[in-house]
Amino acid sequence: MTTVAAYAAPAAKAPLERTTIERRAVGEFDVLIDIKFAGICHSDIHQAREGWGEAIFPMVPGHEIAGVVAEVGPGVTKFRAGDRVGVGCLVDSCRECENCKAGLEQYCLGGNVGTYNAIGKDGEPTYGGYSEKVVVDENFVVRIPDGLSLDVAAPLLCAGITTYSPLRHWNAGPGKKVAVVGLGGLGHMAVKIAHAMGAEVTVLSQSLRKKDDGLKLGADHYYATSDPKTFEELAGTFDLIVSTVSAPMDFGALLSLLKVDGALVNVGAPEEPVSLNLFSVIGGRKTLAGSMIGGIRETQEMLDFCAGHGIGAEIELISAAEINEAYERVLSSDVRYRFVIDTATI
Repeated sequence: MTTVAAYAAPAAKAPLERTTIERRAVGEFDVLIDIKFAGICHSDIHQAREGWGEAIFPMVPGHEIAGVVAEVGPGVTKFRAGDRVGVGCLVDSCRECENCKAGLEQYCLGGNVGTYNAIGKDGEPTYGGYSEKVVVDENFVVRIPDGLSLDVAAPLLCAGITTYSPLRHWNAGPGKKVAVVGLGGLGHMAVKIAHAMGAEVTVLSQSLRKKDDGLKLGADHYYATSDPKTFEELAGTFDLIVSTVSAPMDFGALLSLLKVDGALVNVGAPEEPVSLNLFSVIGGRKTLAGSMIGGIRETQEMLDFCAGHGIGAEIELISAAEINEAYERVLSSDVRYRFVIDTATI
């Protein structure tokens, strides 16, 4: 066991504070990682404040982890000390169900193990990336290509893969019209990735406040959803809409923007249920779908894709002492576009 410093929420809705946690000894197939940077995801806030249901406390959030391998177990074959690596939202799964065998560990039928706010196979709570070090099975560690600096790579481990996976699955590419709802931590990555895939990209945001940013990030068009004319002008336009917003949306209005056989894919996870008139999907053979992160293999594919296209997250680097302030700023949409903790400050 190793004692490391971390920032934890001691209870639901309580401010995060500096503490120490125990990391397990390095097992045969484990990788000990010196964490260099950890992204702050909106889902960290949902869980630390029990917005998605009962949680485990104390909680050390963080599933956008970038660092350097410090030590490997004797059975490890994929990594060695000094390698630049990342850890995303999962640290284990059953590995035996059809989804795990297909590389879809995020949909593990036996129940995957989250990087934090979960119980590992050893019966102990998992603690995330707001800490100095982490020990992870090599099968849930990915390699960060040399072309990506670790600070801008950290958010790719959640925001990057969460948007890459549906864009890839629904075949975003040349000749496809893709809309991204919301230009935040997830949305800005969706714009960059869809643009790099060759799609024609439109941002749908509440206002035109971030229009200049959206166009710089790779969007071809930018519309305000607060303007009713947007829905008249864009009716029946898109092959794919990726909604990154974690608040209830007017899905009927968004579905009206799809072509026949188009898909509206939700990657934002609102805390409240939403209502839907089914005629909005029936009339046009439309799909309302969801997508959750990606498997380990696809996460590596995404990192390689981003390195090949020079894509990193747009970040604001903060010290650990600023985490609570950063949470409030995320909730007020005051971040361009992802907070990343310099874990040397923990």
